[in-house]
Parts: sequence; structure tokens; C-alpha cells
Amino acid sequence: MTLATSALPLRRWPVITALGIVQIFAWGSSYYLMAPLAGPIVADTGWPLPWVIGALSLGLLVAGLASPRVGTAIARHGGRPVLAGGMILLATGLLVLAAAPNLPVFYLGWLIIGLGMSAGLYDPAFASLGRLYGRDARSAITALTLWGGFASTVCWPISAWAVEQFGWRGTAAGYGLLHLTLCLPLIWRMIPREMKGPGVVKGSLGRQVALSPTERRAFLILATIFTLAAIIAAVVSVHLLTLLDARGVSTATAVAMGALIGPAQVASRVLEMASGGKHHPKWTLLFAAILFAAGVGLLASGFGFLGLALILYGGGNGLFSIARGALPMAIFGPERYPVLMGRMARPALIAQSVAPLAGAFAIQFLGPTTVLFLLMLLAASTLLLTVVVTAARQRR
Repeated sequence: MTLATSALPLRRWPVITALGIVQIFAWGSSYYLMAPLAGPIVADTGWPLPWVIGALSLGLLVAGLASPRVGTAIARHGGRPVLAGGMILLATGLLVLAAAPNLPVFYLGWLIIGLGMSAGLYDPAFASLGRLYGRDARSAITALTLWGGFASTVCWPISAWAVEQFGWRGTAAGYGLLHLTLCLPLIWRMIPREMKGPGVVKGSLGRQVALSPTERRAFLILATIFTLAAIIAAVVSVHLLTLLDARGVSTATAVAMGALIGPAQVASRVLEMASGGKHHPKWTLLFAAILFAAGVGLLASGFGFLGLALILYGGGNGLFSIARGALPMAIFGPERYPVLMGRMARPALIAQSVAPLAGAFAIQFLGPTTVLFLLMLLAASTLLLTVVVTAARQRR
């Protein structure tokens, strides 16, 4: 059950702003945390770097396994209590990290953070917006991804400064306290409380999310598209410098080129927002897949134009986030949206947890050039599947 339409103009922007701030710090203190903290953690503790980085993979794996239950919880109880629980879990996990005397406790902290990620990042936020605004949630989802695109831009400098001032443990504890004192109150005060309706009664939930054969096919294709995109993004984000080095690019130049991805993501989301949502989100997905495949293909081709390749890749990656939130709503409707978003998130998050390690082994044993070619094949498969699902929707 969604909120009354007449209430939307008064409540939409406060809700999006509150969720946007929450997303910046939720992403910055979980998915993007290890980039600035891994080195200081290894230097302080002597723990092996692969084991430290592996803790993030555990968190993503746990998030993927838990995401379907999170979607069901949002469908039954609304987004506010689930998102609030996500902030409490993130805070708890970060405080455990700050006090961890050894690797097992450090991993316990990341297990808790993984549960917090499942209840506090994009997918539960999208599902919450879908609950609030129904089929009108698209513009809110687009605006939220614009906020989230600044997570690393905001939090990496904060993390680097905090590590110098307070150490990595103080930084983790600071983020934990930030979730309790800023993010949790924002959610509780600014996200409207929802009333239960017939669509979320426990006994009828299974029937509400039942899919016809045609819908099941569309669901599986979309889940595959977003999982393949997640694999590519995870490998590129972790191994970009190594892959560019294989193209003869110096480290300094590679870092400068890598910095193009973030602004390209934000720019593509701004253009999507400027369009006013007048086109069906299937075209957003198609344009995302075209940019994504063109960028990865140009990166793998060896023809040069690496800066352009990363701009295209970043633009496509930015649009994928919007399509992942908006297209399932358009296809499956708002009643089933929270549960299906939770189910769709599982394979992508699990793939993200495994892809960096698999990419490292592939680079070591197959070589960077072969890995780039494999990424190009995955991107081409993503585009092909997008054409299939777009053509199917066009016929109907």
C-alpha cells in the first residue's frame, strides 16, 4: 500500500534527501571502506592483506544471502523499520571492527556489516521508495542514485583524514557512531511510517509475488543482466590499474583515467533526471547496456581511446543503477516490487563477493589481455540479453 498521492509533493524531497545522506555514509562505511583502510589495517595489525580484503567479500556474500528476506520484510512492514535496522547493524559491525583483537573478530564485524548492507544500501532503499510512491517512484530512484554516486567522493577523503587523526579503529568507530547519531534519526524522522495493506498480509504474500511464465522469464533475464554487470564492475573497480598497465599506461595516468568513471556515472544520472522520466525504463536499460558494452569493448580492443572507454563505461554503469531500480517496478508492479528486488539482488551481491578474487586468479593465470577479452564477452552478453528483454516488452 502506497502513501496517498496528495502527500507526495510535500514529502518526496525530504525523504529523498534523508535517504541520499544515508546512502552516502552507508556505502562509504561498507562497500568503499576497505580502499582507504586496508593499508593502515595491515600496517597496524600485521594481518595478511588478502585476508583483510577478503572480509569485504564475506560481507557482500552475507548481504546477497540475506537480501531476499530483507525484501520480504519491507513488503510486510515497510521500509522505515528495515532501513533503521540496517543502520543499527552497520553501526554494530563497525564498532566490532574498531575493537577487533584478531582476524576472527574482524570477520565477525564484517558478517554483521554484510547484514547491514543487505538492509541499508540501494536495493532496500529502492524497495522502500517503491512502497511509498508506487509506479511514481522512478524519479525518486533516479535522484537517490545521484546522491549515492558521491559516496566515494565524500567518504574516501573523510576516511583518509580520519585515519591520520584517529587511526583505522577510530575511523571505523566514528562511522559507527555516525550511523547511530545521524543516519538512524534521519530514517526514523524523515521516512514516512506506512500502514499495512492487503498486499502485505503475511498469508497472502506468497500469492502476491507469484510470477507467470512470461514474467518469470523476464525476471531471470533481468537478474542475469544485473549480475553480469555486477561482475564486470567488481573486476574493473578492483583491478583497473592492473588492466590499464597491460595496455602500457603508467600508474599516474591510470589513476587519472580511473577518476573519470565517477563523474561519468553522475553525469549519466543527471541526464536521466533531466529527461523527466518521459521514456520507459527499458530504454534506460538499453542505453546503459550500449554504453557499458562500448566502454568495455573499447578498453579491450587495444585501439587506444582509453579515457573515452572509461567515460562510456562509467556512464553505462551509472544508468544500470537506475534501470535496476526502475525497470522491475514497471514490469512487475509496486505490490511485488520489494520482494522481487530482494530476490534479484542476491545473485548480483554474491557475484560481487567472488568476482575480485576470481579476477585476480584470472589475471595471474590467463593474463590481463585475456581477462579484458572475457569482460568484453560478458558485456556483449549483457547487451544481447537487454535487446531480448527490450524486444519482448516492445511486442507486448
